[in-house]
Amino acid sequence: MGNRLTQIATRTGDDGSTGLGDNTRVSKNSLRVRAMGDVDELNSNLGVLLCEAMPEPVRMLLVEIQHQLFNLGGELSIPGFELLKADAVLALDNALESYNQTLPRLQEFILPAGTRAASLAHVCRTVARRAERAVVALEVQEALQDTPRQYLNRLSDLMFVLARVLNRHRPDGSVGDDVYWHSERMAKAGSD
Repeated sequence: MGNRLTQIATRTGDDGSTGLGDNTRVSKNSLRVRAMGDVDELNSNLGVLLCEAMPEPVRMLLVEIQHQLFNLGGELSIPGFELLKADAVLALDNALESYNQTLPRLQEFILPAGTRAASLAHVCRTVARRAERAVVALEVQEALQDTPRQYLNRLSDLMFVLARVLNRHRPDGSVGDDVYWHSERMAKAGSD
């Protein structure tokens, strides 16, 4: 990873291939490139989420996650290389436990909605799940460390919890709530 980009438009990918960090070329449709793209999309969506008002500790956590996702993308771009460490997964576990303790227990399913920040966190959650599926698919073909899969799994859980946190944080200082799913079947069962 010592090389820095000095030229963006190289035209070497015009044939449908792209270069990995170990200087091999693969199809842009390969499972490895798909996983790298999903991780990049997730990181970009986190960048959009960071444009929103939020508590400073959440902001700092998301910025750290962006750095770790860059490590994950680097690891995916160099077959056999390890950049994402197990302590990154532990940090997500600790954040999950800490933030989840501040929330009321869920009694119903919630919709991916509410404030703009919470809704963007839900988008990040779903992209994290897709990135996780891409990494799992790649693992079927190639040996990978466990950490990338574990990190993405934990991150999607954390984004669900942070969406709930962000629904309670309002820029005007008021306190909000989750948006609950109104199931006709469940409502009918409750009235019987």
